[in-house]
Amino acid sequence: MTGLMLATFGAALAAVLAGIGSSYGVARAGQTGAGLAAEDSNQFGNVLLLSALPSTQAVYGLLAAFLILINIGLLGGGSEEISTETGWVYAFASLPIGFTALFSGLLQGKVLSSGIQMIAKDSSRVGQVIVLSVLVETFAVFGLLVSLLIINGAG
Repeated sequence: MTGLMLATFGAALAAVLAGIGSSYGVARAGQTGAGLAAEDSNQFGNVLLLSALPSTQAVYGLLAAFLILINIGLLGGGSEEISTETGWVYAFASLPIGFTALFSGLLQGKVLSSGIQMIAKDSSRVGQVIVLSVLVETFAVFGLLVSLLIINGAG
């Protein structure tokens, strides 16, 4: 494998894993939220807000992927050959954000699903649900930071 192929694989892996986590989280919260919105249409705004929260993990994965692709020249119009070692560094740089966003999105969806059930009983607790959700997301942010540090070091 060439360095360029490895780095491109890393970029794709970051985006795909983060996207899977976000998709699952949004779907899980949306499924529960649909039940609440069917019972009380006034809750649709809260359901929409809470269901959208796990989508940020996909943004983190895309950010890492874009930075890798920019660093290897694929988004600049002319890619340059990079060493196999550098390609491996970029490939490994995708792992912290890829896996933390994958699991954070999955678990954030579960927290939000439970939180939506909580606001079904007391709609004034939306802020508490958001705080609980953000606690889970913090780990995706940590993964993004590690990936960015590695990407920056490789470039």
